[in-house]
Amino acid sequence: MAKGPYLAEKKKKMVGLSDQTTSLAPRLRLTPGDQFNLPSSSVLPNRKAETCKLCGMQVKSDATGEWITNKILVVDDDVELCELVQQYLGSQGFHVDAVHDGTAGVSESLSKSYDLVILDVMLPGIRGFEALRQIRAKSAVPVVMLTAHGEDVDRIVGLEIGADDYMPKPFNPRELAARIHAVLRRTAGTTREGKAQSVVALGDIRLDMLSRTAYQKDRQVELTSAEFELLTQFIKAPGQVLAREDLVKNVLGRESDPSDRSLDVHISNLRRKLGFAEDGAERIRAIRNVGYVYVVANPLL
Repeated sequence: MAKGPYLAEKKKKMVGLSDQTTSLAPRLRLTPGDQFNLPSSSVLPNRKAETCKLCGMQVKSDATGEWITNKILVVDDDVELCELVQQYLGSQGFHVDAVHDGTAGVSESLSKSYDLVILDVMLPGIRGFEALRQIRAKSAVPVVMLTAHGEDVDRIVGLEIGADDYMPKPFNPRELAARIHAVLRRTAGTTREGKAQSVVALGDIRLDMLSRTAYQKDRQVELTSAEFELLTQFIKAPGQVLAREDLVKNVLGRESDPSDRSLDVHISNLRRKLGFAEDGAERIRAIRNVGYVYVVANPLL
C-alpha cells in the first residue's frame, strides 16, 4: 500500500471518521483520540436524567421520561459542515436545524423558539454581523459566532454587536459542544444562588436573578448572557479584585488564554452600557496583570 493512502486510512481509524466526515476534516480541528462516531438517528432513547460529561449539567426529562432537548439553529452556507454539526450535536442531546444564508437565519431566529444560534460571519445575502444586529434588535437569544481562524477583528466586532461567544474555524466539535453548554448554563434562568436571593443590588444597579434582567435605577439595561454573568460576579464582590483567570473560567466556562481578548471586550461593552457611577467615577477598573475590580465608595474589606 502506498504511504499516502495508508496514512489517510490510519488517521480515519484514529479519529473514528467515515469517508464523508474525513472529506470535511479541514473544516474541523480533530485530534487523535477524538471519537466522532455519528449516530444513524438523533432521536434519543428514553432514559433517566443524566449529567453531561462535557459540562456537568443535568439533562432534563419530562413527565414521560423523554429527554427535553435544547433547540439549536446553525446558520452557515457550508451545507456539508451543517450536516456534520447537526449529526454531532444530535448525538450530544441537541435538536439542531440549519439554514444557509443570513436572511433565512434572521427569519428563523426570530420566528421560532431556539435556545441558541450558531452564526457564521461569512454568509450570502446579508453577512453574519448584520444578521446579528437584526437578531439583537428583537431578541436576546444566545448567539455563538463562527469566525475565520486568526481573525481577531471579526471576534471583537461580533462580541461588541452582542454575540455571547465565538468559535474560530476550524474547530473541534467537542469544543463547540462545550462552548454551547457554557453559554446555556449562563442563560439557564434560575441558579442555586438565584433561588436563595432573587434580587441582587448595589448602588444604582439591580439584578433580577430569576429573569436575568439588569436595571440601572429604573432603566433596563440590555445585556448578553456573558455581560450579565460578569456584572453578577462584580456586584457580589464589590471592591474586591477578581483575577482574570477566575473570570474567564467562571463566566466564559473555559481556561484563560493570553491570546483570547473576549473577556476584555465583554467588560468594555459592560462599561459602555452602564456608564459612569453616580459620583462620576468609573465602575470597573482594570488592575494590571491581575484582573478587574468593581469600584465602590466604601468597599467591604
